[in-house]
Amino acid sequence: MANRLRDAISPYLRAHADNPVDWWPWGPEALAEARRRDVPVLLSIGYATCHWCHVMARESFSDPALAAELNARFVAIKVDREEHPEVDAAYLSAASAFTENLGWPLTVFATPTGRAFFAGTYFPPIPVDGRASFRLVLDAVADAWQQRRAQVEADAGRVVAALAAASAAATAAHDLPDGRELDAAVALLTEAEDARYGGFGTAPKFPVAPVLGFLLERPAGRPLAHRTLQRMADSPLRDRVDGGFFRYATRRDWGEPHYERMLYDNALLLDAYATAWLQTGEPWAERTADGIAAFLLGVLRRPGGGFASAQDSESTIDGARVEGEYYRRSPAERGSLEAPPVDAKVLTGWNGFAIGALARAARILNRPAWIVAATEAASLLLGRHRRADGTLVRVSLGERISAAEATLEDYGALADGLLELSLASGDPAWADAARDLVDLCLDAGGAAGGSCPFEAPGGGDPVLAASGLAVRVDPSEGAYPSGLSSLAGAAHTLFLLTGERRYERAAREGMRLVAGQAVLTPSGFGAALGLMSRLAADAIQLVVVLPAGDDPTAHPSGPADPAGLLRAVRTHPAPVVAIVGESAAEAFADDGFELFAARTAHGGLPTAYLCHDFVCRLPVTDPAALAV
Repeated sequence: MANRLRDAISPYLRAHADNPVDWWPWGPEALAEARRRDVPVLLSIGYATCHWCHVMARESFSDPALAAELNARFVAIKVDREEHPEVDAAYLSAASAFTENLGWPLTVFATPTGRAFFAGTYFPPIPVDGRASFRLVLDAVADAWQQRRAQVEADAGRVVAALAAASAAATAAHDLPDGRELDAAVALLTEAEDARYGGFGTAPKFPVAPVLGFLLERPAGRPLAHRTLQRMADSPLRDRVDGGFFRYATRRDWGEPHYERMLYDNALLLDAYATAWLQTGEPWAERTADGIAAFLLGVLRRPGGGFASAQDSESTIDGARVEGEYYRRSPAERGSLEAPPVDAKVLTGWNGFAIGALARAARILNRPAWIVAATEAASLLLGRHRRADGTLVRVSLGERISAAEATLEDYGALADGLLELSLASGDPAWADAARDLVDLCLDAGGAAGGSCPFEAPGGGDPVLAASGLAVRVDPSEGAYPSGLSSLAGAAHTLFLLTGERRYERAAREGMRLVAGQAVLTPSGFGAALGLMSRLAADAIQLVVVLPAGDDPTAHPSGPADPAGLLRAVRTHPAPVVAIVGESAAEAFADDGFELFAARTAHGGLPTAYLCHDFVCRLPVTDPAALAV
């Protein structure tokens, strides 16, 4: 049996390399093999830090007898959902036709053309609580394929057609919501609040960082956001030792977390807690932000820059793999234990979230070291994940690059993060790189036609496209922003920096595709609603120019900032706050960022320019003049 996973980039795939299952990686070769053998496909989709993925691997995929049965009747494909998010999204949508309990491991049975005809999640080795055993599922699916082939293929075709229709309906353009409609979405979220324990709903309970970001945008939503963030900070969902947040809690009171810690959760929550401190000045918000940053820099940060995608929930203690036990130990006890492993692959989009969060939080909380970390990550991403033609790759592991296609998420999140880094560091090179990424997606969107202004260069996953499963616009965003929201957000920021209306039009057109859904189901569209809130508000821009020789990343106080202007700027609520040196302001302007034109420091002092829609007040050096 060929071992096709041994040299995979994905640690999740490599963890299955020694299974007796004859695994194939995702790609056209696997489907070609299924067509050659005329057998259905089993897709097993998960990720390296997924607890139930580990369980199913130990119970079923390591069983030689079951593996022999699987190998004889199926072509088995193992997919890392983090490496191939488009594949995961497509089959999650297909699986929704068969089960309401979506999650990972995702177990999908498909025709040799890749079209799903049955799906579920975790299947136990023996029947439990009404859940069929994995062996019984294999028998039933193989029997259906052999005895009722025409019905199976017809059902698969209907699923594809239904998904295409649903996608078209879901992305029909609507008018953007006004302030009243946005506050109605806040009211819906307030109704869903767990008044006793905080958060939303009962159990399982997730951080839903994009929703918190939206609530922080709206004055009507801020009390709910602050309550939720404080409850989370005090709950078992946060690791008191390393500072990071776990992925979700299995109980309504935030107890019994699933202990994997994801880069995206912690990056987005860092931004949320920094914003909460900006709005409230409460010590708990600052302490929590500091703890999250310590986890990012101390655990996930990679040598040479960049951040690993996650830390596992399981570790080896006393010779056994156990979930969560490491995190239940005291700091002293942890010192003698093997820490849970880190999934060291570097994902472009998730690193974009981290770069942006560290840069913005560094400005708000005056943490220059965080800008250094964000700069190192940005340098690695642009050096290793950007091809000569400017397009991106999605994943690297060390110096190895995955063949997985970059997605809208990668372009949008990285562009958004680079813009935040540019504003916090005062370096126009990052904004130039961000604009290039957005322009690539606008050009690809224009060439593709259709209603969405953005398209990932290269057109997405070719196997999905050939199977009729590709979804051009995936608007879903639960745990982190969609690629559409990230790209539209970056385009809006570019408009605020350049004055070019094409970026504003693109942001609005992108958000019109999800506006109808978002106001009705705000829990699934937090980032989109946050951007819609900014689009509905006046555009406020604040540029501070430092005298020649001052370092924008140091955020000085004392002699270099005698009036305390920079201290006031750090906590200003403007959506665009830029701190630049005089030479950088000139470089920004020369590169087409009109907001910086003719901006200079006056009298050898930090000088602020507060603007509404590019109409700026007279320059000031007194922080009292910065009231919005």
